[in-house]
Amino acid sequence: MPTVVVIGAGNAGLCAALAAAEQGARVIVLERAPLEERGGNSAFTAGALRVTYDGAADLRRVMPDLTEAEWATSDFGSYPAEAFYDDMARVTESRCDPDLTETLVSGSLRTAEWMRSKGVRFVPMYHSQAFKVDGRFRFWGGLTIEAVGGGLGLVDTLSASAERAGVTVVYQARAVALTQRAGLLTGVEVRARDGSTEVIPADAVVLACGGFQANAEWRTRYLGPGWDLAKVRGTRFNTGDGIRMALDIGARATGNWSGCHAVGWDRNAPDFGDRRVGDGFQKHSYPFGIMVNAHGQRFVDEGADFRNLTYARYGREVLAQPRQFAWQIFDANVAGLLRDEYRIKQITRVTADSIEELARKLDGVDPDAFLDTVKRYNEAVRVSIPFDPNVKDGRGTEGIVPAKSNWANRIDTPPFQAYMITCGITFTFGGLAINPRTGGVLAEEGHPVPGLFACGELVGGLFYFNYPGGAGLTSGAVFGRQAGTEAARYGATR
Repeated sequence: MPTVVVIGAGNAGLCAALAAAEQGARVIVLERAPLEERGGNSAFTAGALRVTYDGAADLRRVMPDLTEAEWATSDFGSYPAEAFYDDMARVTESRCDPDLTETLVSGSLRTAEWMRSKGVRFVPMYHSQAFKVDGRFRFWGGLTIEAVGGGLGLVDTLSASAERAGVTVVYQARAVALTQRAGLLTGVEVRARDGSTEVIPADAVVLACGGFQANAEWRTRYLGPGWDLAKVRGTRFNTGDGIRMALDIGARATGNWSGCHAVGWDRNAPDFGDRRVGDGFQKHSYPFGIMVNAHGQRFVDEGADFRNLTYARYGREVLAQPRQFAWQIFDANVAGLLRDEYRIKQITRVTADSIEELARKLDGVDPDAFLDTVKRYNEAVRVSIPFDPNVKDGRGTEGIVPAKSNWANRIDTPPFQAYMITCGITFTFGGLAINPRTGGVLAEEGHPVPGLFACGELVGGLFYFNYPGGAGLTSGAVFGRQAGTEAARYGATR
């Protein structure tokens, strides 16, 4: 029986562990965090997966628990493979590796079905990806399903499934080096909490321990000046260990090392993620309002595209503003469209009955410049075009820079509300080169590193500049299942 060691116990690592166990391997998962902080970045997500589907029949296979009444009142539309490819190409400016992208897209639905067979239950994203129109929920943006219980529910379910499959998970075990003999991988050197080290023998190793977003020094080195000031949305343990260990034995670096997934995040959120709040510190309803900086000026097109196709890059724009903050502004006309995260207790918000009063309450903002911005914005809104939050409605602005392309409404109806945000980094895009068909890590010279596989955030070449929402968990699951399967098969040949 081959021994497969998986480093990391998030979505990608647990999928790899389950897949390796399916192949008959003895599987050991090493998790740097303690039990109460398990799950990596996956635990801080909404649990959304972006998958292809041609219609409701495909979704029934992953959501068999929905009632007929729910099916009747839900317009899921379709999200064919071509749409997924188009979204990946558009948001990455066509830089995404075509072979990696093909593996991701083609494996998305069947991997969700496989996860369902492991106990993961999925439900429609009614509260964040659909609006009710004429009695039916209409979904938009290609993002439709989420795991029951969000990211924590996903991690808990996969962990329980791994336990039933006989997978051993060791917590507070930090992998620090990969050991080799005669060019072959032989094991993983592990540092325990007390500082002692030991080598755990392995026939194959799967790296699934995330990017380097929790490493302030690496963020500044690779992403650039100022990135040490960003908040970290998720776990404090993703400091690039897996990437470093692989590079130390000759693996090839690839991908967008100066890029990352970064969003608008509450200005006063803690430096790292809070599991009690999860992803609630995010503020993603900006397409229905405006964002202003300390100078009282708008700085992005808030309606450039659907939220889940712009949110992962707008955090970078916020970080680049003076003092690294912005305010999101809404009025009563759109208050009912704001996502649930705008109603949590841990929030930086001000309200006012007049726009002049609101201007005085925006901490750090030039009030006169803000009032001028709102005046010019209101005058520029093309009110003759109907507002429709379910589609890119073309209700934009004329004569101002930056323009707003869709969902533009005048900010003129009290009460007004504003939310202060900064940049929250989710994960980094640079990482390791892998074989897109096996998940095997490639050496600098292009050949495989024998016995080493990778999945999840530390795989480079898939995301550049931006990211379509839900593709991260899907990537982790698709490439995790692949890496675990191939690692067990490789180990069996040793």
